[in-house]
Amino acid sequence: MNRFALPMAVFVALVVVLAIGIEHSPQKGIIASPLIGKPAPPFSLPSLADPVRAVASADLKGRWYLLNVWGTWCFECRAEHQMLLEARDAHALPLIGLDWKDDDAQAREWLTQLGNPYEAVALDHSGSTAVDFGVYGAPETFLINAQGIIVYKYVGPLTRDVWTNEILPRLPPHAAARS
Repeated sequence: MNRFALPMAVFVALVVVLAIGIEHSPQKGIIASPLIGKPAPPFSLPSLADPVRAVASADLKGRWYLLNVWGTWCFECRAEHQMLLEARDAHALPLIGLDWKDDDAQAREWLTQLGNPYEAVALDHSGSTAVDFGVYGAPETFLINAQGIIVYKYVGPLTRDVWTNEILPRLPPHAAARS
């Protein structure tokens, strides 16, 4: 019994120290992206609206936009959809969808039924573009500036609070005029 006492005491002490550190962390729940402040990974992917046409990051330079990673298989993507429609209607900046590892017909049906908040939807069938962006899971949203630099990343369903307090304050006053 004594041979287990010391390892158990060390384990309990480690758990207590980690729990205190997590509880007092100012940024708990935030997953920092190493891409913030760096150029967004370039992409050129088929468009959901017209697979012959491409949705390309090069075509988006010169204006601010949100890149929203989603899929019809994603439960939380449905939870954020109404907020995406509200963001579209605010005309603050364009929303670009990255439909991640999804079925094209299901994605079209989803947008027909729920409304389409996106200016364009890029099809990431292989998932390689999402990997380039460091996506952990859908939904994730990236705010990208006119120079193509990632300014902000949000993991989880976009909410009114995140839209109002995290995204809009990061936009320059003239961003809406260029969208």
